[in-house]
Amino acid sequence: MNRTPFIVRFLQATPKSGWISLAVFALLTLVIIPVLHLAVAEGSAFHVSSYVVTLVGKILCYAIVAVAMDLIWGYAGILSLGHGLFFALGGYAFGMYLMRQIGRDGSYKADLPDFMVFLDWKELPWYWTGSDSFIWAAVLVLVVPALVAFAFGFFAFRSRIKGVYFSIITQAMTFAAMLLFFRNETGFGGNNGFTDFKRILGHSITSPEMRVTLFGLSALMLMATLVLGRYIVTSKFGRVLAAIRDAESRVMFLGYNPLYYKLAIWTLSALLCGIAGALYVPQVGIINPGEMSTANSIEIAIWVAVGGRATLIGPVIGAAIVNLSKSFFTQAFPEYWLFFLGALFVVVTLWLPNGVVGLWQQMRQQMQQKRRAKA
Repeated sequence: MNRTPFIVRFLQATPKSGWISLAVFALLTLVIIPVLHLAVAEGSAFHVSSYVVTLVGKILCYAIVAVAMDLIWGYAGILSLGHGLFFALGGYAFGMYLMRQIGRDGSYKADLPDFMVFLDWKELPWYWTGSDSFIWAAVLVLVVPALVAFAFGFFAFRSRIKGVYFSIITQAMTFAAMLLFFRNETGFGGNNGFTDFKRILGHSITSPEMRVTLFGLSALMLMATLVLGRYIVTSKFGRVLAAIRDAESRVMFLGYNPLYYKLAIWTLSALLCGIAGALYVPQVGIINPGEMSTANSIEIAIWVAVGGRATLIGPVIGAAIVNLSKSFFTQAFPEYWLFFLGALFVVVTLWLPNGVVGLWQQMRQQMQQKRRAKA
């Protein structure tokens, strides 16, 4: 029996309309915005400012996290309230490299990061070994979140912890990690975290070219995540995940072990969050334990709920809506933006249970029914 080559199956998983949408998105993020930022004068109405590039780049990183959450919550039925931990771990792993690249340009003109000099450290901790290597930093970005997720997921899934109990445990894990990173003796900057970055691979981190490069990498990673996610959810693996979500006991009765499927998608989701965190940190210029707060992890779930679970594109839209609204309300109503965010979540829960994408699909079906009725 002839089998379809993997690359063909991978490409066919995304429909033609999806590839067209990705091509338009690539044209916008990889060509139009960079050109308008680099080649158009600042005084022009067509110039895209550094603020806009940074804001959109940050939202692209959030969108990657949202898609990663959708893979486990929307398609596997695993609600995590601790994904902010994996995002922060990826950010810290790359932040260590960025701190080493400061060199003697720091406030204390020392070989050690400024916070270590301030705390009277004499040498780097052993786990900072190799942190001046970009390749080693990239390895840590992938390995650390994945290993933490694998270890946690193995024991949690093997114990058949699920539902609200699993969500609470993930939240507790993230909160414990946040308290650990807040401590100065852990060697991660304590309350202030890492900041004042200077360069990446010898290039200034604040230069327009580097800003556009990081923006483009974030866009490429989001597109790759969407294509990979589409392949997974349309494959046999994805169908088993959906079956586990809907009736785990029946899946076990049919001879499948849910542990391996849930552990695999859980670890992959954490790895994607780590990459997003690594892209996020150099664009915003800081990483601290606040990224591990339980509120941040809950907000990730809100993005998915607002956009629409089990749609892949929905979480991207949800992340954009929530964070653009957050950016507006924090400027216009700094004291009340949390109330607006809460109201948005309540509205979605009560009147848009399937999110924005679900509302659009419902409206399209109604329009098609009206056309059929007229015909």
